[in-house]
Amino acid sequence: MTTRRKGKFITVEGGDGAGKSTVLVRLYEELVRRGMDVLLTREPGGIDIAEQIRGIILNPAHTQMDKRTEALLYAASRRQHLAEKVLPALEAGKIVLCDRFIDSSLAYQGHARGLGIEAVYAINRFAVEDCIPDTTLLFDVTPEVGLARINATNGREVNRLDLEDLHFHERVREGYQLAMQLDPKRFVVIDAEQPIEQVYEAALAALLARL
Repeated sequence: MTTRRKGKFITVEGGDGAGKSTVLVRLYEELVRRGMDVLLTREPGGIDIAEQIRGIILNPAHTQMDKRTEALLYAASRRQHLAEKVLPALEAGKIVLCDRFIDSSLAYQGHARGLGIEAVYAINRFAVEDCIPDTTLLFDVTPEVGLARINATNGREVNRLDLEDLHFHERVREGYQLAMQLDPKRFVVIDAEQPIEQVYEAALAALLARL
């Protein structure tokens, strides 16, 4: 995989209920309105094979899934998504906005699941080679606030991670802080406990500054 690419790879990260997915759609719409060539995608998923893997990972019935299996499935989904969708878009000069990427695995499987940041990072470096985001917006929210938002959202799909307890989500937040230490210049932390409009404005300002 070449390190040379014409486009910009922007990822958004954060714990459950941080509001990142909602804000990301608005960021995409604003960049398009400004005439930029933008691709919006997500992980796990984004393409057919990866969406099928997503269904396996997040199925609430799969509570018996081994944590190493979970980490490997995320990495496999990530690789296919990257090869099939993200890299071609970057090579074509597009701005790629991706909902979650490698840092989610570091936070969720590496730290919260206890597999170790370095072990999960090694798996994912094999999957992504040298394709690391140019910028990552980290939507930071306390688990209590994030989970309260999820519980207040009617019609939201319940997935396997929603079955985890508060301690797990606290570990996820800690995991993001550890992941950020590996490459601090790449990250911009967004206070996601603000009202959603303020979160959006802060995220847009940060994104435009990086672009």
